[in-house]
Order: sequence, then structure tokens, then C-alpha cells
Amino acid sequence: MDILTSQYEMIKRTRESLFRMCETMSPAAYLQTANALGGESIRNLHVHVTDCYRVWLGVRGLGRTIPKLKPESIRDVQEMRALFAKTDLLVDEFLHHFRDNWDIDIQASWMSETAELSELWLFTHCTTHEFHHRGQITKIARLLGTIPPKMNLSKIK
Repeated sequence: MDILTSQYEMIKRTRESLFRMCETMSPAAYLQTANALGGESIRNLHVHVTDCYRVWLGVRGLGRTIPKLKPESIRDVQEMRALFAKTDLLVDEFLHHFRDNWDIDIQASWMSETAELSELWLFTHCTTHEFHHRGQITKIARLLGTIPPKMNLSKIK
């Protein structure tokens, strides 16, 4: 069993429960900004999360040229699902590419700083980043009157 692939499958199941929640909201609510969370919307946070995977794994890890996304390019939850489906393919490629070699250091730069980071660090950064924003997404949903699903991974099938 590949532990990181299994872990990412759990992350995708958690994300699916958020998508289902978002589909119960009005399209306007999905796009509505929450001043309490820096003026972000659920859509914008979803784009930010997928961009993290695309930049850290695709650009820095695999050396791809991938343009940064603009939140306005995604109009609804279905388009976001399609974007994450493409992102999942990129993550799968990254996990396959580095399957037995997670300790190679690469030069990664961010906000004018450079560091040597392993591919395992890149993957860990992206997944913990997604869970950080999952909390913000559920907070925005609550502020908009939607009760988020329980997020205990052991309960998600």
C-alpha cells in the first residue's frame, strides 16, 4: 500500500463532503465574501487551495509551467469540481513520480526567499494547507447559515 496515495484519497473524500455542502448553498452564497475572514469566499478559497497544489507540486516539484488561476474564472461548484479533478491528476502524477524517492531536495522560492525542500515537504505543505482552508470554508458556511458536515475522516465513506 502506498501510504501517501491512501492519505490523499482520504483528503479527496473530505473535500467531496465540502462540495456536497456547497451544492446545497445558493450559487450566490458560494461566491459571497465573508468580511470576518478577510473578504474571502468559499469559491476563492477553493481556487487558492487548488493553486497551492498546482504551484508547489506542478511547478516546483515537477517543473511544469502552470498559470496561476483567477477565482473569477470559476463560476460554480461544478466548475470547481472539474478543476479539482484536473488537480487530482497532477497530484497522482507527482505521487507516482516521487514514489520511492521523497528526500530529494529541490530549490523552491516563495516571496523572494529560497529554500531546499523535499518532495515530501511539498506534498505535506499542500495537504495541510488544504485542511487549514477547509476550516475557513466551514466557518464561512456557518456565517451564511449552512451547517457543515461532520469532518471526522473515519466517518467519511
